[in-house]
Amino acid sequence: MITIYRITGIERTGKGMKILVTGGAGFIGSSYIRYMLKKYPDYKIVNLDKLTYAGNLDNLSNAEGNINYRFVRGDIADTKLVDDIIKDVDVVINFAAETHVDRSISDPADFIMTDVYGTYVLLEASRRHGIGRFIQISTDEVYGDAGEEPSEEDAPLMPRSPYAASKAGADRLAFSFWATYKTPAIITRCSNNYGSNQYPEKMIPLFVTNALEDKSLPVYGDGKNTRDWIFVEDHCRAIDIILHSNGIEGEVFNIGSGIEKSILEIAEMILDILGKNNDLIEFVEDRPGHVIRHAVKTEKLRSVLGWQPSIDFQTGMERTIKWYKENEEWWRKIKSGEYLEYYKRMYGDRGRSESR
Repeated sequence: MITIYRITGIERTGKGMKILVTGGAGFIGSSYIRYMLKKYPDYKIVNLDKLTYAGNLDNLSNAEGNINYRFVRGDIADTKLVDDIIKDVDVVINFAAETHVDRSISDPADFIMTDVYGTYVLLEASRRHGIGRFIQISTDEVYGDAGEEPSEEDAPLMPRSPYAASKAGADRLAFSFWATYKTPAIITRCSNNYGSNQYPEKMIPLFVTNALEDKSLPVYGDGKNTRDWIFVEDHCRAIDIILHSNGIEGEVFNIGSGIEKSILEIAEMILDILGKNNDLIEFVEDRPGHVIRHAVKTEKLRSVLGWQPSIDFQTGMERTIKWYKENEEWWRKIKSGEYLEYYKRMYGDRGRSESR
């Protein structure tokens, strides 16, 4: 079958789209690459990743040998490298970012360099080469605390951590290139993702792998802070729809499931699925600037582009936990060395005596 697709600035027939995915060795980026290679066997994907601590090529072991997939190790802040790659692609999807809130609090410099300056380098190269589409993967963290109502796309940006501020900067840079140069940028702001291959410093894989080792689950504060949780494959589907939709340049789209759960609810659910006792829950000192609630309204994405989440939370969690149980070698290799030092710094002196 001949593939024909049209996006502003792109018209190709037969050979498939050429996509640059930055940060493709990370959790969401690698999930997206696996999804796209499976769904579009005629598309070509270049994965540009610096392979910092959270980048893991094991996430893409099944892509090795695929003639339509190429990995390039490099930094999105490297102007020459980025220019050399972008001149040969149709689309840029920017997942690349330093992402962990806790790490940004202790050392924000890398977040500013990668998330803000790196995004500028990508945008500037995209402008010079007339790229057909630039999708900036932002986050609902840019809104700060959602308060009583979930955040809409036009809500003020009130980031409460250096990570969130760096993502807000990149988000607005992307829009400014559309407003100023008509670089066809689109911004997505997704809620918390979960699923397989997520680096175990993040809450759900941390809790799952700790529980599997009969170690404590460190719950910040009283555990009542809530987040909207989306299964990563639903996020990938949303980006796919956005990529293939016309007339949406310069737009912002929230992506979320509408399923809100607290930290404590997640911890208890994981222990229940694994048949573990709630005594493993350990309440620890809250982190600075901890947002009480992240939640987004997704009516725009649903009504304009027809996207709906397909994985309910119970099913998604059961699939996620099953994957970590069956892939112990993957996460045990990570939870050593630098990870252990980081874990001690973050949680070693925060524990409190109360638990449940």
